[in-house]
Amino acid sequence: MVARQIHLVRHGEVHNPEGVLYGRIPGYHLSELGHRMAANAAEALDGRPITTLYASPLQRAQESAAPWAKKFGLDIQTDDRLIEPTNKFEGKKFEFGPQVLTRPESWPWITNPFKPSWGEPFVSIAARMLAAVEDAWQATEDGGEAVLVSHQLPIWMVHRSVTDKKLYHDPRRRRCNLSSITTLTRQGTVFAEVNYQDPARDLLAASVDFGAV
Repeated sequence: MVARQIHLVRHGEVHNPEGVLYGRIPGYHLSELGHRMAANAAEALDGRPITTLYASPLQRAQESAAPWAKKFGLDIQTDDRLIEPTNKFEGKKFEFGPQVLTRPESWPWITNPFKPSWGEPFVSIAARMLAAVEDAWQATEDGGEAVLVSHQLPIWMVHRSVTDKKLYHDPRRRRCNLSSITTLTRQGTVFAEVNYQDPARDLLAASVDFGAV
C-alpha cells in the first residue's frame, strides 16, 4: 500500500501589473506563465495516487488546482481555511522590510512583528491550516493522497509548525516558491514534512513573485 501523503501546493505566478500586495483582493488571476507553472506542478506527481483535491477560494488557487483536477479526474473542493491571510498592507505597492519604517502611516501596524500586528496572527493561520490538513488526511481513502492548493504564508506556517520552529520569521526567507510542493506524511499522531520540490524551477527566473503577504 502506498503511504498516504498530503501535498501542499502553492499557486503559480499571478498577473499583477500594478505590483501590489494583492492578498485577498478579488480578480487576481494567474498569468500565462502561472498557468504553465501550475501544469508543471500537476505533472510532477504523475503516477501518484491523488484521490482528493482541495483549494483556497481565491481565483489564483482555483486556477492552479485546475490542472490537478483534469489530470487526476477530480473535483476541486473549496476550503476557506486554505485562504491567504488578511493583511493591512493589502493593496499597497511596497514590500515588508526596513522601508516600512519610512512610512509613518504604517507605524501603528508594525508594533508587534511576532504576532504580527499587521494581519492575521501566525498562530491562527497555523491552526486553520493544520486543521485542513488533518481533515484532508481523514477524508482521503486508504492508500490515496491529497493535494491542497494554497498560498505562501499558510504553507510556510505548516512547515514551521511541523518542523517545530517558531512561527515568527523573516518573510524574505520563506522556502515556498511559486507552484512548489511541500509534502507531509503522518508519523504517529503528528505530521512530518518529507519532501519539498520546485516543479516550476525552470520558469522561476522569468516570473514575478511580489504579491504574497
